[in-house]
Amino acid sequence: MSTPVHRLTPAFGVAPQLDEDDIALLAAQGWRSLICNRPDGEAADQPAGAGLAQVAAAHGLAWRHLPIVSGQWREADVAAFADALDALPAPVLAFCRSGTRSIHLWALAMADTLDAESIRRIAADAGYTLDPAVLHRAPGASR
Repeated sequence: MSTPVHRLTPAFGVAPQLDEDDIALLAAQGWRSLICNRPDGEAADQPAGAGLAQVAAAHGLAWRHLPIVSGQWREADVAAFADALDALPAPVLAFCRSGTRSIHLWALAMADTLDAESIRRIAADAGYTLDPAVLHRAPGASR
């Protein structure tokens, strides 16, 4: 699998854009659910979400499509992401073009659970730098 997967916690990870072959490998690795945060048609070379959903179902993976335009998440999007994390079987892998919007959604969803430094460290360990506004929502953040 050429797509890098970053496991942030035992129950959650992020990745850049997946293709059909990636999904089969992820199922074999024990992932149980996928969240696609990329709107269909964002790029010409992007696989359609419906096709990926069919492949996921064929491999026994739960699927949720929560399309978010990069950098334009709303409270309703964060709530839907948090609901998906609660409802889907773990471990859950969220993906988008680069993994950045998925990790930001995760950080926002975790802001009531984890302190700001833990969220920042987990993201940094996976190679992501979070928007400071995201960290300000978490307990212990300097405001």
